[in-house]
Amino acid sequence: MYLLWLRAAAVLYSAASVAVFPAVLYGLSRWRKICVHLAGLAVFFHFVSMVEMLVQAHRWMPVGVREVESLLGLAVAALFFLVWWLYEAISLGIFALPATFFLVFVPSLGPDRYTFPSQGVRVSWLVAHIAALLISYVALCFSMLASVLYLIQERRIKSKPSALKASHWMPLDWLPPLDTLERIAHATLEFGFPCMTVGLVIGSVLAQETPLGASYFLDPKVIASFVSWVVYVFLLLVRRSAGLRGRRAAYLSGAVFAVMIAVWAANLLSHVHRFGAQ
Repeated sequence: MYLLWLRAAAVLYSAASVAVFPAVLYGLSRWRKICVHLAGLAVFFHFVSMVEMLVQAHRWMPVGVREVESLLGLAVAALFFLVWWLYEAISLGIFALPATFFLVFVPSLGPDRYTFPSQGVRVSWLVAHIAALLISYVALCFSMLASVLYLIQERRIKSKPSALKASHWMPLDWLPPLDTLERIAHATLEFGFPCMTVGLVIGSVLAQETPLGASYFLDPKVIASFVSWVVYVFLLLVRRSAGLRGRRAAYLSGAVFAVMIAVWAANLLSHVHRFGAQ
């Protein structure tokens, strides 16, 4: 029965993780209330699940990796609520709630290693995992391209063209306005983020079928992927909260793009999994 409560908590944590982004990035009070209520229900069901699990096992301490992960997720969520209650700092939820979901998601699959019902289902999940991550990488590439074009267009506009300089910049007359390039860069970033998140969640499901266990997440590619997700969140948060636009926003997009390149480089070093490996 405790798995039912834990799965309900995982669903609520995922919904709260979605709601926290418009609440923090756009300052929407309605989404803030939704996020807090969903996260509060998730913590309640999570606590009930932990108590019921320990009572059924006739012990007071968790045993095993999945039980420890679940307890750690509960501790992260509880600490977030304490900080929110004392300081009303819901911004920390943009990191704490997704982290809690990732910690709870794996134990909610069951006490044993998860197995797919058929090879076809596994391949479908694998294709979805690869496709989601590739789409996020493409979105980052578009954002980086728009940022580079922004810098070029900005330099072109700021230069006071003489007859010679006008001919030098003339081949770039086709460039869109600065505001358009800024909106393209930001929109592609926001589009790529949920794709990367979905890809990592599906990857966590696929990891449960491997015999490697927790060592799977020590793979350099997996570590780099989660680091890129954290950097991605940081970029979105800074751009929205600090109101970064123009050149500084373009430089930050370049930093995320560099992290993405590092993820692809880690793919060459990975002995656990690669996009082309079965």
